[in-house]
Parts: sequence; structure tokens; C-alpha cells
Amino acid sequence: MQSLHSHWSIIRYLTAGGGLLLLNIVAPALGAEAPHGEIAVTCTNPFSGASWQIKIDYDRQTVDSNPARISETEIKWRDATDGWSYTLNRKTGNLTVILASATGGNFLYDRCKLEN
Repeated sequence: MQSLHSHWSIIRYLTAGGGLLLLNIVAPALGAEAPHGEIAVTCTNPFSGASWQIKIDYDRQTVDSNPARISETEIKWRDATDGWSYTLNRKTGNLTVILASATGGNFLYDRCKLEN
């Protein structure tokens, strides 16, 4: 009976320790505040040097008034006027543009300067 009691004590100890470890891993992520409001981001074509701005509205989940899916790692949207699809990597600032067409389409790769 004594050994069974010791095993349960060890299990309780490990469970409590695991809970603390999990709390130390999850707590910083929970404390990180998600972006909110509207920001203007400058994007540049690395080959031509042409630049333009996009407006990301985190509260409305839009980019340039187009509905967007915003996650921790990327922002995806489709332009309602031309049908192009955009994926912005929030870590690197890499912007992939997919231009759909009857001949298979094209990919463009641009760079956006995001705030850290």
C-alpha cells in the first residue's frame, strides 16, 4: 500500500510540474495583444522598385476594404476588382500575388514593410 501511495504522490507532483511548465509556455502567448485598428503598409516590387500602400484593418478583418483572413502568421485576401489573390507573410513581409488567368496565371513576389 505504501508503494501505491508513493506512486500517486509522484504522479501528482509530475502533473503539477507539467501544468506549471505548460503555463510558462502558454502564458506569454496569451499575454501578447493582437494588433488592432487600421495601419498603412508600404509594399515594394523588388525588381522594378515600384511601391504602393495597402491598408490593413485588423478590427474589420479587411485589406483595402476587401475581406481578409488574418492569422498570427499570414494575411490572405482577394481583390474584388481584379480577382487577384494575395498572401502576406507577417513574419518576413513577403507578399505573394497570384494573378489568375485562362492561360494558367502568374505569381508575383513583393516585399512589405511591417511594424515589429
